[in-house]
Amino acid sequence: MDAVVRMEFTAVVLIPDEPAPVMLLRETEGLRRWLPIVIGEAEADELIAAHKGVDRPRPGTIELIAAVLEACDHRIERVEVPELRDGIFIAELVLTNDVRVSARPSDAVALGVRAGVTTEVGESVLAVASVDIALGDDLEDSGAETDDHEREIAEFRTLLELADPDDFVADPGEDPDEGPADDSGDDRA
Repeated sequence: MDAVVRMEFTAVVLIPDEPAPVMLLRETEGLRRWLPIVIGEAEADELIAAHKGVDRPRPGTIELIAAVLEACDHRIERVEVPELRDGIFIAELVLTNDVRVSARPSDAVALGVRAGVTTEVGESVLAVASVDIALGDDLEDSGAETDDHEREIAEFRTLLELADPDDFVADPGEDPDEGPADDSGDDRA
């Protein structure tokens, strides 16, 4: 993987005119870019549950995978999103002893959130798929007194205002009214 950028899961959002939820990752330092990834509804539910630390009476898929890894003496070290290929984000779970398991970003990030590990995204992925908003720096420079939470909300609102539903189409040549050509469940740009 090329140079990597540390990111964190921020939210699952619904974008107007976009039929599927969008997972938002945010750069933890530096440019503070956003990475939107279109995901499925079930994956969105898993991510939200992982983020909120929801305990269920019976394990969901993410908890099951985590339990299997633990039973096999593996631990998730980090999540990587090293490339964007044909409009599909490619992710890997990096386990102990540098064992790598290919996964959809939504599943990998949900497992990473549950495990409390970092998510690293390739700079080349961010170069083509990220959204850059400088609002946070503008607030600081103007002397406005606002805490991090208020700044995040303001930046997120700006992101939604600037978002164009066509930015979330899986394939640049795809007709946005018809949706993806397949129903593979892949996490798409």
